[in-house]
Amino acid sequence: MSRRDPRPEPRPDPRPGPGDGAAAGEGEGAALARALGEAHIGLEARAQADDHLDLRIWLRLLACSTQIEQHIRQRLRSRFGTTLARFDYLAQLERHPDGLRMNVLSRYLMVTGGNVTGLTDQLVAEGWVERAEDPDDRRSWRVRLTGLGRREFAAMAAEHERWLRALLGGLGSDDKDALYALLGRLRLGLSQAAEPPGSAATEAAPIEAAPADAADSTDSADPGRPPRARRPTRRTPR
Repeated sequence: MSRRDPRPEPRPDPRPGPGDGAAAGEGEGAALARALGEAHIGLEARAQADDHLDLRIWLRLLACSTQIEQHIRQRLRSRFGTTLARFDYLAQLERHPDGLRMNVLSRYLMVTGGNVTGLTDQLVAEGWVERAEDPDDRRSWRVRLTGLGRREFAAMAAEHERWLRALLGGLGSDDKDALYALLGRLRLGLSQAAEPPGSAATEAAPIEAAPADAADSTDSADPGRPPRARRPTRRTPR
């Protein structure tokens, strides 16, 4: 009869080993792809298990942002007959009752001055926005919401908030707080790593930056697709 070894059997170390992090990421990515399916995988379809983690994070952020934007765009269009570009414009003015200078509004929206001018002309014509002299600089103009614009935006903003709460309803309070804090740290890092003015990176047009005559038709823009090069204009000799 053999004697039993009184020493306890060694337990596996719960801490991740050298290659466990990559394996976990690979398994999580594959599981997510199966859960989402071809219909919803979106921009993450081009992510591979052996891609650098930074690339996979970027694609996931872009996919989440694009998916949320698509939901909001569709609902704004079907419910209010408006666009996300117009909603964002009105939201900035709602937060500044005294109005904003055009260049400041353009900077807040991260679009070109021509884009803001096009939206302003449309909303002034509809009675939602008005131009007023800047009390600090008579050479400048401010734009601000009219009473009609404020009432119409309030109705849209209430539903917009409900839509976002439903879209992010799968996350608990602690998860949202943690995600918000991490994204804040990411934004600080991005601002510190920004290219100097005049570089190719800073001159790239943002998603909503369309020409003035197309400022209100950005719903079909593909944020994952680079802007198309313009065909040079050929002049006819006289």
